Amino acid sequence: MSFTTAAVPAGATALSFGPSLSRTGWMLVDDAAMADTTTTPTSTTTTTPTSTTTATTPPSRWVPALGGAWQIQYTGSIDTSVNVPTFDLDGFDTAASTVTALRAAGRHGICYFSAGSWENWRPDAASFPSSILGNSNGWPGEKWVDIRQISVLKPIIDSRLAMCASKGFEAVDPDNVDGYANSSGFPLTATDQLAFNRWMAAEAHSYGLSIGLKNDLDQVPDLVGSYDFAVNEQCNQYNECATLSPFISAGRAVLTIEYQGAPSQICPVSLSSGFSTLFKNLSLDAWRQAC
Repeated sequence: MSFTTAAVPAGATALSFGPSLSRTGWMLVDDAAMADTTTTPTSTTTTTPTSTTTATTPPSRWVPALGGAWQIQYTGSIDTSVNVPTFDLDGFDTAASTVTALRAAGRHGICYFSAGSWENWRPDAASFPSSILGNSNGWPGEKWVDIRQISVLKPIIDSRLAMCASKGFEAVDPDNVDGYANSSGFPLTATDQLAFNRWMAAEAHSYGLSIGLKNDLDQVPDLVGSYDFAVNEQCNQYNECATLSPFISAGRAVLTIEYQGAPSQICPVSLSSGFSTLFKNLSLDAWRQAC
């Protein structure tokens, strides 16, 4: 995970920019039916741009529904009793049997992994050559990677996507996809990041997985057409929630997490904006308070 280090504006609150939306469970999307993101879709299907991989009949993909309830848990024993349709779980640490049980109960799983950083405790850590490892991203045992070297990263990312799919996950939540805006140790540009993030989306789709854009707020207008939903940390805390409005306008879910702040002040605005907001401990254990 990565967190911005900007100062918190005094009394910052999220911005409202949409109508009140009912909280629903899930929906299906296929590549052939997705609409232009500059207008609000009138149906429950969205589309992504045609990828470089051609298919006669594009596969349908599950996506979290706009305004839907969810849970995110990366540490501790997974609490599957939480009564929500969508679970965002660590792809490496979550057993396939857990995902299978969720699917059997009509639930859906989002597979978390870091796409833009190296983590020294992961079982595939040795697959990353030292030439693509940069500066620490501020978390113990993690370093930014050179996302310009897609040919080097491709087999690693593909292996992770295959792992997610084989465990029964239906979507992915790749983290640290904003290295260009951080001190990565590489001269990454916004163009480099867009190229990597678009490739990442197309690659996930080729495995039949939907994909969420994690943070990377400055590039939302350029990436909303490639991503199926958004996952964001602390947009209210840093007064950045309005930047996610293109996803709402496109009828795509915005799953947000806050680690501090008063739910009584944040939730009314979050709900009216169409966000699915959770208050969580920084450790992302089972505890949650939903708006």
